[in-house]
Amino acid sequence: MSGFKKFLMQGNLVELAVAVVIAGAFGKVVEAMVTLIMDLVGKAGGTPNFSGWTPGGIHVGAFITALIAFIILAAVVYFAVIVPYTKAQERFGPKTEDGETPTELDLLAEIRDALVRGGRPQI
Repeated sequence: MSGFKKFLMQGNLVELAVAVVIAGAFGKVVEAMVTLIMDLVGKAGGTPNFSGWTPGGIHVGAFITALIAFIILAAVVYFAVIVPYTKAQERFGPKTEDGETPTELDLLAEIRDALVRGGRPQI
């Protein structure tokens, strides 16, 4: 039973659970944004629901509607999440002496050096 308790209390499991909950909530926000944009497109050029369109008896309308929704979703995620996150990382993220963002190897070397010093911060 103690192994199960240890498993449940692992940092990775808790972080993963939080990430899933946040992702679910964020998914609803993005879905609402896509609906809003689709409605605006509908106001500008007619209803953006092609589901009933079947040229030659082939149901391509549902695919076109899903494709447009996906493109809008990708744009919302890119411009509302990726771009601001990247700019924040560039502005507030760790920097090396030359002002560049450190590579993974730089960070690992810094951790190694701190462990060699006994965990004491470099002054």
